[in-house]
Amino acid sequence: MSELDQIIKTLSLTMGTAWASGLNLYATILVLGVLQLTGNIVLPETLAILSNPLVIGAAGIMYAVEFVADKIPGVDTGWDTIHTFIRIPAGAMLAAGAVGEVNPALALSAGLLGGGLAAGSHATKAGSRAMINTSPEPFSNWIASLLEDVAVLGGLWTALHSPWVFLTFLTLFILIMIWLLPKIWRGVRKIFRFIFRLFGSKGNVDNTSPQV
Repeated sequence: MSELDQIIKTLSLTMGTAWASGLNLYATILVLGVLQLTGNIVLPETLAILSNPLVIGAAGIMYAVEFVADKIPGVDTGWDTIHTFIRIPAGAMLAAGAVGEVNPALALSAGLLGGGLAAGSHATKAGSRAMINTSPEPFSNWIASLLEDVAVLGGLWTALHSPWVFLTFLTLFILIMIWLLPKIWRGVRKIFRFIFRLFGSKGNVDNTSPQV
């Protein structure tokens, strides 16, 4: 049973860091680094660098920047777009590191699964926030951003202290994500089509304006 528990703990940490990285990479690194530094958790040697004060400081600064950017409608979508190229590979690397020093095949498998999970959580976040930005008021955007921060903190705590509970909720999240992503994608496509038509019609009006 102890061997099974260790496997579940490793799996929970691996998938937890990948999932959280897709939502907020800097908060994930900051939380893991601080918990390791204060002795509240013991990370695998391959992730021990997260507790380096320089890493914690850099993650803290970037989290503060993201905390502000993520609550400005429009800016958050641009931020998410840029971080498509950051969150997903970082999630894969953290997942690979979370399995510890094992054979390369297992680390690569963890990285592939972690990268896929980070991509899924990132796509769900970015797509839903793009749709929320169609609302004229900023409050729904702020609430969504704060809920995401709480989800990352609560999810990581659960992954570290209650692995079975986290993996159960993660399974539900994946099922909901599979159902929700096509709907989000259709909604985002409609938004961009509307924007393109809007700017296209303005261009046509400008082209047909009388010459003086």
